[in-house]
Amino acid sequence: MANETEKRLKEMGIVLPRPPKPVGNYIPGVVVGNILYLSGTLGTRPDENDDDVLPYVGKVGTDLTIEQGYASARLMAINHLALMKAVLGDLDRVKRIVKMVGYVTCSAGFTQPHLVLNGASDLYVALWGEENGRHARAALTQHELGLNAPVEAELTVEIHG
Repeated sequence: MANETEKRLKEMGIVLPRPPKPVGNYIPGVVVGNILYLSGTLGTRPDENDDDVLPYVGKVGTDLTIEQGYASARLMAINHLALMKAVLGDLDRVKRIVKMVGYVTCSAGFTQPHLVLNGASDLYVALWGEENGRHARAALTQHELGLNAPVEAELTVEIHG
């Protein structure tokens, strides 16, 4: 039987993919006490060969629109959910999203990374509500991110014991 959080995801039309594969020497997340620290992740999807691919690549403001960056951030959030499930075993253990530190690859002069990262933040609020989904956040611009990704973020999550 699906837990409550997964039922809400299903109602939202979201199917969790397998967690993205690490691209370096790190683990997806670490639990310390009642806090889950998730590693940075990208807006990837598994392809037909089960490789992680980026549907959106490049700089927001040059190669991509804000809307495409938003879509990439939403995919990134879905990957964070898949990582949460892999680390915790049950998404109902999530008590609240505490903080997101997000990075947006963008062209010089781009000043709206907050609109791009709303793709992730809006999903967390839709899933867990204003009280538990709304979080502290940093929205930083970057000249480049690994794999030519437009968006990456790390996440801090409070969990139930």
